[in-house]
Amino acid sequence: MSNPTIDEIPHLLVHEKADNVGVVVVEGLCAGTDLLCCITHDNSTFRLTAKHDVPIGHKVALSDLKAGDTAIKYGEDIGQVIADVDQGEHVHTHNLKTKRW
Repeated sequence: MSNPTIDEIPHLLVHEKADNVGVVVVEGLCAGTDLLCCITHDNSTFRLTAKHDVPIGHKVALSDLKAGDTAIKYGEDIGQVIADVDQGEHVHTHNLKTKRW
């Protein structure tokens, strides 16, 4: 068995097709990177361009999100978008807030 090439290693994991954010799973993700994204539910893939540098473990918008939208990760509501986010942009505390408090 051979190791995957760098082009075959996903940059972003998405858990469910209904998710609108995915999680960065590589160190040093830079703006402009052509991301290989994998939907773990069915192992399908798609591509997306990162618009910001994004740290590992942080989220990227899979589509344009508007203030007031609900962010969905793991098929679950993870918070409310508080500032518009374009597809490929970093999603974190500057534009997403938990609904718990």
